[in-house]
Amino acid sequence: MELLDECLNESCTESEVIRCLYVGLLCVQQRAKDRSDMSVVVLMLNGEKLLQQLKVPSFYIASDVPPNPISLEQKCIQSSKNEISQTTLEGR
Repeated sequence: MELLDECLNESCTESEVIRCLYVGLLCVQQRAKDRSDMSVVVLMLNGEKLLQQLKVPSFYIASDVPPNPISLEQKCIQSSKNEISQTTLEGR
């Protein structure tokens, strides 16, 4: 397997590596409610629980991106400047 460091080839099997990668993908689902709790993750990594099905590909690029993105120059024009004031209190 090309994903696995050569020094780890003898310490784990290909199915263990694939399981770890799959569980990792489950942990980075687009929507937080689709991600597994840590207790479930541990059970899946140990093989004590069946792997859940992925909802959408991880790092999915949404299709609602406008076809003509705003240029950097236009973004600068549309931005606003935020200011903050700070007051230092001193005892008598």
